[in-house]
Amino acid sequence: MIFPAQLKIPATYMRGGTSKGVFFRLEDLPEPARVPGPARDRLLQRVIGSPDAYGKQIDGMGGATSSTSKCVILAPSSHADHDVDYLYGQVSIDADFVDWSGNCGNLSTAAGAFALHAGYVDATRIPANGVCTVRIWQANIGKTIIAHIPVTNGQVQETGDFELDGVTFPAAEIVLEFIDPADDGEDGGALFPTGNLIDDLDVPGVGTFKATMINAGIPTIFVNAADIGYTGSELQEAINGDAKALARFEAIRAHGAVRMGLLRDVGEAAKRQHTPKIAFVAPPADYTASSGRTVQASDIDLRVRALSMGKLHHAMMGTASVAIATAAAIPGTLVNLAAGGGARQTVRFGHPSGTLRVGAEAKLVNGANGPQWRVTKAVMSRSARILMSGCVHVPADCF
Repeated sequence: MIFPAQLKIPATYMRGGTSKGVFFRLEDLPEPARVPGPARDRLLQRVIGSPDAYGKQIDGMGGATSSTSKCVILAPSSHADHDVDYLYGQVSIDADFVDWSGNCGNLSTAAGAFALHAGYVDATRIPANGVCTVRIWQANIGKTIIAHIPVTNGQVQETGDFELDGVTFPAAEIVLEFIDPADDGEDGGALFPTGNLIDDLDVPGVGTFKATMINAGIPTIFVNAADIGYTGSELQEAINGDAKALARFEAIRAHGAVRMGLLRDVGEAAKRQHTPKIAFVAPPADYTASSGRTVQASDIDLRVRALSMGKLHHAMMGTASVAIATAAAIPGTLVNLAAGGGARQTVRFGHPSGTLRVGAEAKLVNGANGPQWRVTKAVMSRSARILMSGCVHVPADCF
């Protein structure tokens, strides 16, 4: 029997924030994968090594976590006043699907840097030394992200002394601005899709919980840690090995998704794992981070833990950080109350790997149904670095 040879596809393996992914230029993909559909999904799954019943992704570039099972496709922007179109795919580790329903905030950092590496930014706009502003069209959610990329000798400056909890080594700081981050697309629609800052979320077989459900950065369901039996200082091992706990979180997430208008019924949640996120919050307290360092209550405004693709995240997703910043800026949400209440433009929260400072600008505006909250932008700092560049190899018949 004759088996097909492998294809070589130009690709770049990058870290962005606390995530890693395989980056492609759209024009480098095989022609069937240049458009959305099964061919694209199957190709990216094979690159990452999914679906893998063993849950290890040994035969691919994935790292068997939600933070490392990711692909990105970039192209010159088709939108006015933007440099690059950025499309993100969250590849399921063990199930047969790619979730295109949301963005990855961490890899948004790398998308800005990759736009420069790939030659997608007009050379006349790149300083010899300084900061290059890259305008990114986030194609999954139809939003603008502005990345401020440091440049030295006309090239992306990747090394530096900026430290990000959850990443071992320092690198150059990249500032991201998420413009008008509320999700105003087909799903959900409003910043608060239920119309309330806090709802009673009834989950059959689990209980009824106070919840803040918000569309900003990524649709997110926030609940109080104490209401679901946690302190807010948990690390991954306290939750990810507990099948019953994970099932409870998934049930809460699925019912919250229906309340937010993201799903018609809870049965659809299994095929939409990337969104919404579920997170739990608690007031500040001392705790030990996964690195062994003590996070002091005096250094944070609140504690937040979030789940991604069914598991507790080792740090914090970038898009969920936008949701945290937005909810913290609006008095009366669970996030804002956990942080002490009142008006604020920045918040520093504790997560399993340490702390992160984020900001958001929120204001009340007159809407069709009276005053409503609007968020003009959210801001955070991350870093990005090329880990490897060259080609990925996949069997020619994989798609």
